[in-house]
Amino acid sequence: MSHFHAVVWIDHAEAKIFEFAEKAVERKHVKNAHAQHLHHKAGAIGTGKAAVDAGFLKDIAAALADAGEILVVGPGSAKLDLVRHLHRHAAAVEAKVVGVESADHPTDGQVVAHARAYFAVKDRTLPQH
Repeated sequence: MSHFHAVVWIDHAEAKIFEFAEKAVERKHVKNAHAQHLHHKAGAIGTGKAAVDAGFLKDIAAALADAGEILVVGPGSAKLDLVRHLHRHAAAVEAKVVGVESADHPTDGQVVAHARAYFAVKDRTLPQH
């Protein structure tokens, strides 16, 4: 099943992709096989950022290929890493990204509700033909 709108919530360990229409929702889940949990000691020097695996980003791009418009959300820098990957390796998918927003760790229902509201506003602002 393919829907026009999609939202992807991403962090360094996983991506949750929801493609949806007015009432239907299709969920896809992509895990980063190379994700590592970062542990810090007080006073330790370091960026605290985990590198995002290129294979993980490629799998997400493939899962988003059929979407018409895409909203990318998530905490940290993984969402920007995804957009940069799309720009370099999947320009057709990158062209469908209409927004990138920060979102901590919402429930799946909250992600879909936010995306529905986002696209409802966006779609209302498009010129009518």
